[in-house]
Amino acid sequence: MDATDWELIIIGAGPAGLTAAQYGARAALRTLVIEQLSPGGQALLIDKLENYPGLFPAKSGYDFSQDLYCQAGAFGAQFLFDSVLALEKEADRFLVTPSGGQKMRAKAVIIAAGTKRRPLGIPGEAEFAGRGVSSCATCDGPFFKNNKIFVVGGGDAACVEAQYLSHLSSQVVLIHRRNRFRAQGALAEQAARNPHIEVRLNTRMREIRGDTQVRSAVLERLDSGELYEEAAGAVFIFAGTLPQTAFLTAEPGTPGRRLAVAFDPHGYIVTGGAMETAVPGLFAAGDVRAGSFRQAVTAAGEGAAAAHSAALYIDGLDGGADR
Repeated sequence: MDATDWELIIIGAGPAGLTAAQYGARAALRTLVIEQLSPGGQALLIDKLENYPGLFPAKSGYDFSQDLYCQAGAFGAQFLFDSVLALEKEADRFLVTPSGGQKMRAKAVIIAAGTKRRPLGIPGEAEFAGRGVSSCATCDGPFFKNNKIFVVGGGDAACVEAQYLSHLSSQVVLIHRRNRFRAQGALAEQAARNPHIEVRLNTRMREIRGDTQVRSAVLERLDSGELYEEAAGAVFIFAGTLPQTAFLTAEPGTPGRRLAVAFDPHGYIVTGGAMETAVPGLFAAGDVRAGSFRQAVTAAGEGAAAAHSAALYIDGLDGGADR
């Protein structure tokens, strides 16, 4: 395989990137997907994907991701498992630099790099990572069966993961610093009704303590300011996400010269309705995009739209000629 020249490069292999790969390959574009971890992105963390239209009965996020990956590959998309260090543009071609070092050229690029978990930034969080602190209940939850487990967060992920952990322990404590959850109403209600989940609102985790592993957590009641320490076997953190856009924000003169991409105040990429960014030929889809609903079904739709827009853009570059 010629590893340097492509028509379409997709950065990220979550539902948005894998769907874009399928649509790009089906449009007869020479398509490469670059993914730093495993195909599926955040979907890999879903225990049961039960709200994807037509996917019934529910399927695990891993199985769903493997289906998307195999489907894109069957249509001809190629994959490179590596991280992207830089994205530049020279004339009408993009230059993508993976950590392997060899620059790749593409006529169009779709950024579907998704997000990563936002850390709490409290003492003990980094020190006990992998020793009782985690952000993947399906990955690490079974290690803490029948332990007292704290789940930190107020969004969809926190409620869903707390539900999963409640099958492993009858002592799950879900804490959120606000007086109401940000999660979808149905998910928040399910967590509140679960007899194995204790919900504590207006509560913040201040510190994680232990020896060779997590032993306790220091909590604060925000309505009174009271600090107290409570025994804990594990802490699962779902405190929001950060967009994966570091390769777009390098300073001029460094690898990955800054592109004129517009970001919202939280660092997500601003696009138009056709998933186009402010840079011609550069598109964004999925969780990394400002205003995205951040669900697998909408990510897939955005990926399809981005690939369609990229194909139209490439046709314009080629003057409508057959590829």
